[in-house]
Amino acid sequence: MKKILLAVSIFAGCFGVAQTFAGDEPMHMGHHHEMNSMDMRTSLGVTGGMKLHQLSNMREHVEAIKNIVGLISENKFEEAATIAHTKLGLSPEMQSMCGMFNNEKFEKLGLAFHKSGDELGDTLHTKDMNASLRALNKTMQYCVECHATYKQ
Repeated sequence: MKKILLAVSIFAGCFGVAQTFAGDEPMHMGHHHEMNSMDMRTSLGVTGGMKLHQLSNMREHVEAIKNIVGLISENKFEEAATIAHTKLGLSPEMQSMCGMFNNEKFEKLGLAFHKSGDELGDTLHTKDMNASLRALNKTMQYCVECHATYKQ
């Protein structure tokens, strides 16, 4: 019983401290501004609904990669290939999306990412583990490069 009371007291104390700092808007905004001024990535100037749509797409890409890794680990290469082509590949929608930001370098990088998704799918069809992992690494390198270079 003492342990439960101690845990509840600690939680309540932490919650109270968190609420105190959460209400301290100038400190929070100052920290946010400081972080933004240190972020040297190129802004794509994305706002509103387009920002949410782009975030949703990127989360789908991460989930697709996670699923591909899981399927590769189970030697389910055909299923992984289907995901690579349908979720990461260069569909007309993705091609259009990459061109919407009026940034030629971003568009080129986005198109290269999506083309590598199709290449990954093609490689997965061979069921060659090492080649598949190299192709997956190439696709993920585009993710890393893009996120290191651009921000919304």
